[in-house]
Amino acid sequence: MRKSLVRWVLGMGCLVLGGAGRVAGEEPWRFTSWRPVAGNPVFQGTGEGTWDRNIRERGFILPEGDGYTLWYTGFDSERSGGMALGRATSRDGKAWRRDPGNPVFAKSWVEDVCVVRADGTYQMFAEGRGDIIHRLSSPDGVHWTDHGSLDVRKVDGSPIGPGSFGTPTAWYEDGVWHLLYERRDDAIWLATSRDFKVWTNVKDEPVLARGPEPFDRGAVAVNQVVRRDGFYYLFYHALAEAGGRDWTTNVARSRDLIQWEKYPRNPIIGDNCSSAVLVPTPQGDRLYTMHPNVKVFEPAGD
Repeated sequence: MRKSLVRWVLGMGCLVLGGAGRVAGEEPWRFTSWRPVAGNPVFQGTGEGTWDRNIRERGFILPEGDGYTLWYTGFDSERSGGMALGRATSRDGKAWRRDPGNPVFAKSWVEDVCVVRADGTYQMFAEGRGDIIHRLSSPDGVHWTDHGSLDVRKVDGSPIGPGSFGTPTAWYEDGVWHLLYERRDDAIWLATSRDFKVWTNVKDEPVLARGPEPFDRGAVAVNQVVRRDGFYYLFYHALAEAGGRDWTTNVARSRDLIQWEKYPRNPIIGDNCSSAVLVPTPQGDRLYTMHPNVKVFEPAGD
C-alpha cells in the first residue's frame, strides 16, 4: 500500500489512513488526513471503583467561552447498572477536569450522546435503554431534563417498525431539526421535525447504507454532521466485516443531507478509534475519537 495512503505514527496508538484530499476529476475533499497528537489518550475512564470506571460510545465536545466542554457516558464494568452522563471541561482541549457534581444526569440511561446548542438551549439526543433514542434539554449544559423517547414516523405517517434505533446525530438549520439514526448498524435514515414531537422520515429508504465498499460492509453509524465549503460532511464509524471489533472512522459528503458520497479512500482513521467529533479551535480543526477513550488528531496535510 502506498505511503501516501498509510502512515504508522509510532507510540500514538492509532493507525492513520487516508490520503490526499483530492480524488482525480473531483472537487477536493476536506477532513481526510489526520495525525494523532502526543499524549493520547487525553481522557478515559478512571479505572477505579467510580461510576465512570469506564467510558464508552460517543461523547460530544463543544467550544464554550474560552475553553471546551465534554459530555460523556460513564459506567462501571464490574457492577451492574445503567449508563450515566458525565461532564468535563478544559482550557486547551487536551487536559480535562471532571465536573465535581458528576454524574450530572443519572435518572435514565444516557449513552452515545450528540449535543447541539440552539436558541439558547442545549439539546441532547442520546440512546436510552434498548438503544432507543430519547431527547434531553438543558439551560446550562449541567442540569438536564429527559423528554422521553422520540416518535419517528415513516413518510406516510405510520410508525417505523419495532426494534432499536440509535446513534442519533442532529443537525439544526432554518428552524428544522434533521436527525440521522441507525437501525442495528445496518444503515442510516434521515428524519426531520420542527417541534420535537414527531419526526418524519425524508424517505423510507436509507440515505447511507453498508458497502458495497470494503471499508464499511459490516456496519455503519453516524457521529456528526458539519458544513464546510458548500458541502455537508458526515463523520461515521464502520466495520469492514459484520461481527468485527476493529471500528474505523470514515467520512462522506452531501449537498442536501440526503444523497451521500463516501470518501473512496476511507477509512481515515483505523485501529478501533471511532465515534469521531470535529471541534474547531483557534489553532485549527481537531478531530476527537471517543471510543474506547478520547484521542485527539490534528490535520496532517496531504
